[in-house]
Amino acid sequence: MQDIIVKLLLAVLIGGAIGAEREYRSKSAGFRTMTLICLGATLFTIFSQFIGDPGNRDRIASNIVTGIGFVGAGVIFKGDSFGKINGVTTAAMIWVTAALGTGIGAGYLLISGIAGGLIITVLLIFSLLERWIDRVNQIHNYKIVCPFENETLHRYETLFTSHHLKFRRIRQSKTAENMISGEWVVQGSEDNHRHVIHELMLDASVKALEY
Repeated sequence: MQDIIVKLLLAVLIGGAIGAEREYRSKSAGFRTMTLICLGATLFTIFSQFIGDPGNRDRIASNIVTGIGFVGAGVIFKGDSFGKINGVTTAAMIWVTAALGTGIGAGYLLISGIAGGLIITVLLIFSLLERWIDRVNQIHNYKIVCPFENETLHRYETLFTSHHLKFRRIRQSKTAENMISGEWVVQGSEDNHRHVIHELMLDASVKALEY
């Protein structure tokens, strides 16, 4: 009985630590969710050792992998930005937290503790690297509306190039009011995007701008 209590407390501790980081970042699966996932996986694994077939005691625990996949899929959704998918990291955290709970329930406390520490390290340290990458490489969707003239959109593409931004025109259309609209997917550093946006804001010919 004492061994089971230790497992349950460790599950709450590790799940709570991971959940606290998710809660701090205002993710959809936060402190209580991650704690309950880790604790639930631990309980299922413990129960499978008592109520499972003696020759197949991993049967209940093995279904954690299948069941937790549905929970993880529920937090993944398409973002507003072009090609942006949100919630993948949170879904991965749900998956790996359940794995830690399974390991704790099976009695692999040291391995689960080390793995939990590594996960917290990845979440904290790699987020700094992620922010740096985001500063040097961002993807924006630009939509510019301006009076129609020959080579109008090429002028803005020249502006992107002059600021070392890579671009791909995805749509263009002309309205009855002799206005033309262009849309681009533009990739480059945060500073270069900021300079381009500043110039477009000051351009009197730009009647509408989305970025």
